[in-house]
Amino acid sequence: MEDEDILDTLDSLDAPDTPDGPQPRPQSLMLTFFGNHVLEAGNLCVYSGSIIDALGRVGVGEQAVRSTLTRMVNRGLLQRQREGRRMYFGLTPQATRVLEDGRTRIWKQGAVNDDWDGTWTLLGFSLPDSWKRQRHDLRSRLTWSGFGALYSGLWIAPGNVDVSTTVSELGLTAHVKIFHAQADVATDIELMIRDTWDLESIAARYVTFDKRWTAHLGTASGDDPIATRLRLVSEWLWTIRTDPRLPARHLPPAWPARTAQDTFRRVAEQTAAPAGQMARDLLETARLR
Repeated sequence: MEDEDILDTLDSLDAPDTPDGPQPRPQSLMLTFFGNHVLEAGNLCVYSGSIIDALGRVGVGEQAVRSTLTRMVNRGLLQRQREGRRMYFGLTPQATRVLEDGRTRIWKQGAVNDDWDGTWTLLGFSLPDSWKRQRHDLRSRLTWSGFGALYSGLWIAPGNVDVSTTVSELGLTAHVKIFHAQADVATDIELMIRDTWDLESIAARYVTFDKRWTAHLGTASGDDPIATRLRLVSEWLWTIRTDPRLPARHLPPAWPARTAQDTFRRVAEQTAAPAGQMARDLLETARLR
């Protein structure tokens, strides 16, 4: 899988915003499906009809599912396996890596950074004007890793962030310099954060998520648990995608990430067992060879 395919995979996790909230794209929902029901199971593949059924529960049509499966196979994200007359799909190592990164962001790191140790990672780069694609790739990957543009060629992220592998994968090691440092007392960190990141946009995503899913908590009894969990995880990843986990003590009072995360975890806990049981009952699977 080419580096740009990994980048496009991360980009595809974004979703167009509508008055009703984010509308995840089919590939985002497909990745969420495999992350929910295949990643932790190991060498497992799923019958295409089961995937069509699962994504149909969130409004993705059969043709869109089939074309997304084909596109993801062609890009090295999924692998096909024939069992008799049926086609099954499983994760490739590259897709597993992408999903494990997402799982860390969603379930392990959390949205609130209460443990910041005062360090920053600084990355400076200088690329030829003709390298537009390389510049786009680097900036997109840096954004995913929590960086913001302090200046045009100098990016910064809270904490000790290891981006050496990312830089190497993009073939830009010779053009990038990485430092780990602390801010001088003369630096107004809160002003720097406001100048570097769009806090209003980040906060708005959390507020929207919290409003939608808090309302959902009181009306969830008749929901389809697979569909609910697909929407929940896809929307949460969309919500946190542009949040670099800035140090909580330097953010505005009542930063909405905390309440949104609490809501996410409540709904996740509420849907985990029912979704898992429904998946075991409905999904036709086979061992991936």
